Amino acid sequence: MFTGLVQAVGEISAIDKKPNGGCILTIKSPLLKNIILGESIAVNGCCLTVSEFNNYEAKFVLLEETLRLTNLGDLIVGSVVNLEPSLKPTDRMGGHFVTGHIDSCGLIKHWGLDGADWRLDIELTPELSRYVVKKGCIAIDGMSLTVADVLPNGVRIWIIPHTLEVTNLKLRKVGHRVNIETDLLAKYTEKLLAKS
Repeated sequence: MFTGLVQAVGEISAIDKKPNGGCILTIKSPLLKNIILGESIAVNGCCLTVSEFNNYEAKFVLLEETLRLTNLGDLIVGSVVNLEPSLKPTDRMGGHFVTGHIDSCGLIKHWGLDGADWRLDIELTPELSRYVVKKGCIAIDGMSLTVADVLPNGVRIWIIPHTLEVTNLKLRKVGHRVNIETDLLAKYTEKLLAKS
């Protein structure tokens, strides 16, 4: 379980393709100095397990399914990713409940200054849009963000300067794919109401 509060960014230092599909992803970041084997780390919001580590680098085994369903398949050596270690029972709950289980990818349709503020518009599929409400929560590349507006084919988010500074958003461009995890509570509510 995560909060969607990105604690650091990391750089992809190696991508080793496996012969039968999938790959081993190596990430370098000071955040990874004190991790343990088997620990869960959210990488662009995707919950991955540490399979090996050394100093500031950690390796993660990615299945073909993960590469297909997330934007981790778009990464190249040198790409920058958002990182968050899993939530401890004593941690503050600052964002919202984020599982690290990506629903799908969205597409950046607008990203840049709108007046004095930064506006991010993401195109979503109808399947994802039904879980999004105005002023609700959404995780985009692992960032817990507030939905400012629900658009006919997606969402609009206003980005505060702190988020821009500490995440990989400053490197994003129109046309990039982003990992989307919609609100877990909305999905459970839908399922429970369907059984009523």
